[in-house]
Amino acid sequence: MRILVMGGTVFAGRAVVDEALARGHEVTVFNRGVSGVPALGDVNALPGVRAIRGDRLAEGEVERLAGEGEWDVVVDTWTRAPGAVRAAARALAGVAGRYVYVSSASVYDHERMTADRTESARTLSPAPDEGDDRPEGYGHNKRGGEAAAEQEFGPERVLLARCGLMVGPGEVVGRLPYWLRRAAAGGEMVAPGPADLDIQWLDIRDMAAFLLDAAGAGRSGPYNLVSPVGALRLGAPLEECVRVTGSAATLRWIDAEVLLAAGVEPWNELPLWIPEGHPYRFLHGWDVSRALADGLRIRPVAETVADTWAWVRELGTEKLVVPGRPEAWLTPERERELLAG
Repeated sequence: MRILVMGGTVFAGRAVVDEALARGHEVTVFNRGVSGVPALGDVNALPGVRAIRGDRLAEGEVERLAGEGEWDVVVDTWTRAPGAVRAAARALAGVAGRYVYVSSASVYDHERMTADRTESARTLSPAPDEGDDRPEGYGHNKRGGEAAAEQEFGPERVLLARCGLMVGPGEVVGRLPYWLRRAAAGGEMVAPGPADLDIQWLDIRDMAAFLLDAAGAGRSGPYNLVSPVGALRLGAPLEECVRVTGSAATLRWIDAEVLLAAGVEPWNELPLWIPEGHPYRFLHGWDVSRALADGLRIRPVAETVADTWAWVRELGTEKLVVPGRPEAWLTPERERELLAG
C-alpha cells in the first residue's frame, strides 16, 4: 500500500510508520520537521520514507499535498481543533482511498454513560472547526476530528481508532516507563491497590498493525482499541516491571482509599491506576468485540514490558516526556511520606 502519515514523529504516528516500513509499504510523511522527540530518532531520515515538509496549519500547505501524489491510506493522529483534520481530509479526498483517524475513547460521553460500552455508545458533541486551540477539551476535539473526516471522505471510507491507554516502546508520555524506572531504583515502592483492579491497555505496535490490516481490508467505522475486559489486572504489569528490571524492589500494595485520602492523584501521579469511582474510570471497561472479530491481536504483557524496558535503557538519562509537558509522576519524597504513613 501507499501510505501517507500526517506527522509521524511521535508514538502512534511513528508506530504506524515503523510497521508500514516493516511490511514493505510505500511511506510518505508530512510534517514540519521540528516536532520530533530525540529519543525516537528522526522519522524523516528513515530509509524508505519520503518526507514532505510542511505546516498543516499554514495557509495552503496541506492543500498542496493533492499535487504530491496518490495514496491508498492516510493516517492522521491530530489531537487539537478539528479544523486541521477537515482541511487535510478535504484536500486529500480526491487522491487517497481511505482516511484513518486515530481518535480516543475520550470521545464518549462519560458523564451520561449507559451500559452500552460498544462503539455505538453515546459520544460528545464535536468541537467547532474554527481556531487552533478550543476550550471544549480533548474529547470534543477528537470527536470533531472524527466528524470532519467522515464528512469529507464519507463514512464508508473512514476508519476511526478509538484508543484507550496506549503503551509500548516509544511511549514518550512515560506511564509504563515510570513504573520501569521506579522498579529499577529498587527498595519498597508504593503500589496502588487493589492488585486485581481491571485495566485495559494496548501495545502501540498492535494498534499500528490493526490499523494497517483493517485499512488494507477496506474496513470503516469506529473501533474500540484496547485489551478485552478482564484480560489484564494492574498487578501484572507492575510485577513484570520488577521482574524485567532485575531489581530488588518490592511492591507495597496500599488500599485506594488510603492513597486517595492522602491526596494522591490517580493517573497523573501514579500512572495506569484509575480506581473504581474515579472520573477517569470511563477509560476502562470498553467492549472490543468488533476489533477482535476483525483481527486485533494483543501481545503478552511480558513482551510489552520487556520491550519497553529495553527501549527505556537505550535512553539513559534523557527526559522521557512530550516537549512542553512536565513530568508529573509521584516524586521520591512524596513516596517516602506515603510509605512512612
